[in-house]
Amino acid sequence: MNLKFKNRDSRLPCHRQSQRGNGYYYMIKGVGIDIIEVARIKGIMEKYGDKFFKRILTDNEIAYCKKFSDAELHFAGRFASKEAYSKAIGTGISKDFGWKDIEILNDERGKPYINHVKQSEYSKFKFHISISHTKEYGSAVVVCEE
Repeated sequence: MNLKFKNRDSRLPCHRQSQRGNGYYYMIKGVGIDIIEVARIKGIMEKYGDKFFKRILTDNEIAYCKKFSDAELHFAGRFASKEAYSKAIGTGISKDFGWKDIEILNDERGKPYINHVKQSEYSKFKFHISISHTKEYGSAVVVCEE
């Protein structure tokens, strides 16, 4: 197999060829993971109502979460997703990345994806996201691919 590398210093290709179709293999730039207790989110909902979520989520995200009778599970997943994203890009929540710079949406089949609301140096990368929750915990994993 003849492998092409985007960066000659790279020695290992990704496990699959990029969808971009230019023949290059792309590397993982970062991985972020986060977990949060659903009870903590439920407590925030009871104490602050929508005020807290309007600070960290877009209107689309809030509307999505409120569709469910167990909205706190979905709010927890969205919160964990943004934390995981901030870890994948290596900045954390900071002046380089704000809560509303991205939003987590779902495609027609329900698969979550990251929409860059605010264009930044990270917008050029491809992101993969997985969100999961139980009654007790919400979690998310984000992979940043070059």
